[in-house]
Amino acid sequence: MLKRLFPHPWLTVVLIMCWVLLMNDVSPGNLLLGAVLGGVISFSVAEGLWLRPVRVGRPWLLARLAWHVFIDIIVANVEVALLVLGPTKRLRPAFIEVPLDSTHEIALTILISVVSLSPGTLCAELSDDRTRLAVHVLDLDDEAALIALIKSRYEAPLMEIFAC
Repeated sequence: MLKRLFPHPWLTVVLIMCWVLLMNDVSPGNLLLGAVLGGVISFSVAEGLWLRPVRVGRPWLLARLAWHVFIDIIVANVEVALLVLGPTKRLRPAFIEVPLDSTHEIALTILISVVSLSPGTLCAELSDDRTRLAVHVLDLDDEAALIALIKSRYEAPLMEIFAC
């Protein structure tokens, strides 16, 4: 019965948090309105808009991945700042193609977001068959090492988290 009312409970919780952050108010009325909106939206997407059920296989791995992303973003910010402030002749911009093993929509969305959030890299395109990701790199030193890093540090944990 509860699953029918809240088919995506985590989505409801995230929507409530987003509502409270947008309204900048944690009053009971605002929480109730956020819960109603989160419940309605969660119920709406259960009827065909959600592509595949989201099942988090190893939630503690999600926290570890978030920590890695946080550290990588800080390190990349420093590296990009040093590159941009230095001579631009040192820059070696390039496009690389990362082969993908995951086909899960949410895992791919998070992977694309993580790569794009990291300064110095930007996802340019996901192939139509979802097997390749085109990534623009500000300064490419070793293509194979960067592909291996993206696959092992981001894609592999995402595949475990979402049981792909």
